[in-house]
Amino acid sequence: MSLHSSSPAAETLRSSNRLVIKAGSAILCGEQGEANAEWLSSVATDIAMLRGKGVEVVIVTSGAIALGRERLGLTGALRLEEKQAASAAGQVKLAEAWQAAMAPHDIKVAQVLLTMQDTEERRRYLNARSTIRTLLDLGALPLVNENDTVATSEIRYGDNDRLAAHTAQIAGADALMILSDIDGLYTVDPRINDNAEHIGVVEVITSEIVNSASGPNSAGGVGSGGMATKIAAAKIAGANGCATIIAAGNCARPVKAVLDGARATLFRPSNNKENARRQWIAGRIKSAGAISIDQGAADAIRRGASLLPAGVTAIDGNFRRGDAVSVVSATKEIIGQGLSAYDAVDIKKVMGLSSDAAEQALGYRRRPAVIERNDLVLQAE
Repeated sequence: MSLHSSSPAAETLRSSNRLVIKAGSAILCGEQGEANAEWLSSVATDIAMLRGKGVEVVIVTSGAIALGRERLGLTGALRLEEKQAASAAGQVKLAEAWQAAMAPHDIKVAQVLLTMQDTEERRRYLNARSTIRTLLDLGALPLVNENDTVATSEIRYGDNDRLAAHTAQIAGADALMILSDIDGLYTVDPRINDNAEHIGVVEVITSEIVNSASGPNSAGGVGSGGMATKIAAAKIAGANGCATIIAAGNCARPVKAVLDGARATLFRPSNNKENARRQWIAGRIKSAGAISIDQGAADAIRRGASLLPAGVTAIDGNFRRGDAVSVVSATKEIIGQGLSAYDAVDIKKVMGLSSDAAEQALGYRRRPAVIERNDLVLQAE
């Protein structure tokens, strides 16, 4: 990436292999309820630049309700059911706008609609993670938004900032970049106090930091988020080992602008990404069953491999995909805990088989590992 700036935010962007970019409706949509095609085109150029340098990008986008209300002729304050209808109409328009912007770069856009339940329930979380991972593997650009048509509480609170943080967790992102209509965090609101000082780096989110974020971050009437929700998002992301950057998005090429020295606020993560995941798997989930493995499989996972069907000798429990299970050695010793990628009934069909034979036994193709290495924590770790 550009080497023009050595700011902490720029350095974080340069070192990121996977980046989630959140674009709010206040900068994506005009006052007339139309997508800002010129701005989207400039962001598409930034995304193409990042992808050209090997960075995987996921977009979290607001704007469906703002676009849909114009399409349906809705004005004034909307009732909940009108917001849901506007979202249904606006999702189509929103996806079309992003695809039109990405088309000159030959990048395919794929829409992913989530609710908070998809990020908090393990099985739905794993499904969302698998979908986003597969889209990235296929070279598509995941375009994430809230499923506002059914997620009533998300509409009422309008919190795509938190959704972006959870998306960063699902995607295993190194950084979350929230594009706003202000270039980061200040000691006080800079629009009403000339003595406001910009905060370039937040090492720890303290009560003073939270207090400095009171009030909305935009005087406009389109967006529904504020600086407080962005700090809450930074807290969620940071706990999962992901840095957060709040930067001005109401400019051309906002990512390149930060790389070239534009002001932004970096929130450093409060935890290591790998540690956060290991702590979650090893200490916060009750085991729903057990998978027994042979000595060869035990040696392989200790060397850092995933657990494959060929190494499984027995299972205990009627667990489901996404449940935590104990991993038991040939000597009946619990050597670790992980998240099963299969239902117990399917493991019975494939245990002891090679990956190719397991696919034939199941009758469909899927990732071969019974437990992925990133979903496995060994006792010694």
